[in-house]
Amino acid sequence: MLVRQAANALQILEYFAERLRPANAAEIADDLGWPRSSTFKLVGTLAAKGYLYEPRGRGNYYPSPRWLVLAEKVARAEPLPAELHRLVQDVAAATGETTALVAPAGVDAMFVDVEESLQPVRYFARVGDRVPIHASSAGRALLAQMSAEERDSLYRKIDFKPYSPTAPMSVERVEADLAEAAARGYHQSNSEYTPDLAGVALPIPWRERRLSIVVVGPKSRCLEQRPTMAATVAAHLAGLRLDIAAN
Repeated sequence: MLVRQAANALQILEYFAERLRPANAAEIADDLGWPRSSTFKLVGTLAAKGYLYEPRGRGNYYPSPRWLVLAEKVARAEPLPAELHRLVQDVAAATGETTALVAPAGVDAMFVDVEESLQPVRYFARVGDRVPIHASSAGRALLAQMSAEERDSLYRKIDFKPYSPTAPMSVERVEADLAEAAARGYHQSNSEYTPDLAGVALPIPWRERRLSIVVVGPKSRCLEQRPTMAATVAAHLAGLRLDIAAN
């Protein structure tokens, strides 16, 4: 369920991240296609709470440093491990394809670190993007780290939509995919959620966190290369764990 007021507040931040200069409430409303009355109220509320300020006056607003202060405080409390950030970069360089670190987010899997491919035709992904946890290799690599009871509870919340002809449409199909992946040694996908994409994913149980790493690219390049990509990821994971053990 989407709470519109909360979504709009966050969209204003995304708006300024693209605009990169101040704007007044009327400009925000026009650019986002929102009613001016509700936009003025939202902008006024964010300004009153200290999240927007007027760096040049005359009603031209811009996000205040308060966003950054809070984000840095939150990040310091549970930072993304530097070793995993390097892992994502190294795997992307080795495979030539977009690589992401993924974490559970309810019935979705969320990208928490992304290194995009340098290929002209590639999978475009951003931190914060979500994919269905059951209809993606990255998501199933997270499901595989859960107990059967945890998965059963999550399955009851999933809407098994026909995203594509290859999307899993039942609990039984997802469980079968998990069993096949366990035997294969990695999770794989073929246009289940996003058309014309193929990828592989492996779980990363990291201390108290559940994470996975996924490599994704166009089917024309990646479908037949999935075993090779998986082997590359596995080799980098083995090297990472050896480095940790040595330290």
